[in-house]
Amino acid sequence: MRRVVVTGMGIWSCIGRNKEEVSASLRAGKSGIGYDEARKEYGFRSPLTGIVETPDLKALLHRRLRTGMSQEAMYAYMASREAFEQAGIDEQYLLDHEVGILFGNDSTALPTVEMHELMLEKHDTALLGSGLIFQSMNSTVNMNLSTIFHLRGINFSVSAACASGSHSIGLGTMFIRQGLQDMVLVGGAQEVNPYAMAAFDALGTFSSRVEEPTKASRPFDQDRNGLVPSGGAAALVLEDYDHAIARGATILAEVCGYGFSSNGGGISQPSSEGSFIAMERALADAGMQAEEIDYVNAHATSTKQGDEEEAIALTRLFSGKKAWISSTKSMTGHECWMAGASEAVYSIIMMQEGFVAPNINLEHVDPCAAELRLAKETVETPLEKVLSNSFGFGGTNSAIVLKRLGSNR
Repeated sequence: MRRVVVTGMGIWSCIGRNKEEVSASLRAGKSGIGYDEARKEYGFRSPLTGIVETPDLKALLHRRLRTGMSQEAMYAYMASREAFEQAGIDEQYLLDHEVGILFGNDSTALPTVEMHELMLEKHDTALLGSGLIFQSMNSTVNMNLSTIFHLRGINFSVSAACASGSHSIGLGTMFIRQGLQDMVLVGGAQEVNPYAMAAFDALGTFSSRVEEPTKASRPFDQDRNGLVPSGGAAALVLEDYDHAIARGATILAEVCGYGFSSNGGGISQPSSEGSFIAMERALADAGMQAEEIDYVNAHATSTKQGDEEEAIALTRLFSGKKAWISSTKSMTGHECWMAGASEAVYSIIMMQEGFVAPNINLEHVDPCAAELRLAKETVETPLEKVLSNSFGFGGTNSAIVLKRLGSNR
């Protein structure tokens, strides 16, 4: 079976617009959460969100290419651009070689609302233009990036709720392992406009700690009262190991395990058993035992039930083991469809630089997580093997095992 490695990464998030900014935020435990007045005016119960800058693409892309780009496609372009640059992949390489794309995305609300409002006003479909159709399709990220970067390999969107980005990594790994592709761009993207999150707000799942935005997301803390939505995009260049070596690429990490499961229960019901199966399957795929894992980037979103169910599964695997555990969502909020991809990027940054990002706002550890080795502060330590969890509505679960190249299995 062919080995799969990461040769490039890119990130555009509320804690940084590139890997350098993100690394500094992770190490410092810096939150990217803020108060969005537009959400309050729109009628949200909670106006808290990750504050993600909108990139200015005018100097980077021709207007013809920008026309069909949704908000999340813009974020994904910036992340992918950075990832290809780090991987040493230029336009000529993409023209000369087949590269695939698998991106996680599960909604594109803003253009749908814009079309509706325009039709209510004008009552004429001819005035909608051509761009809105490409912005409003769920495959908006894939269709835009494949066009911009001349990608001619496997091409489809992964729609799996908050596990979308993680599943894209797992599926990309499988395509390369089976010899169907030498290189695949994978990732996840999430829009941050209010229209995308109104229905979630209606469920009462968002934190109401509006007086202290940066303290609102508090995974595993017994005083948590809901998640904070966020977004942006993350991208990774996956490549066959021999192919990467042959072209002289710098290898950042190896993707050596992918695990998945479905809870098969309530549509919004988390499951400790489903979480456990995905993690156990990822470890088995990597040929590893729980004792070998140095760090777990937990899915933990700062919801009462979600954190508790994952903590039960983590305790089964890692109680008494060496693995440090933290949820970077304490800083970023829940980046939804991009979370699995961004958290893989965050984990690789930590592996490269030798530290564990803190689980900020962890003041009173919930009893459900009492047996876990939770990192309340930044921990300076070598990381060789890490596990990253992503679980979503509909009971979809994904877990990815990453390791530094040269680590013993």
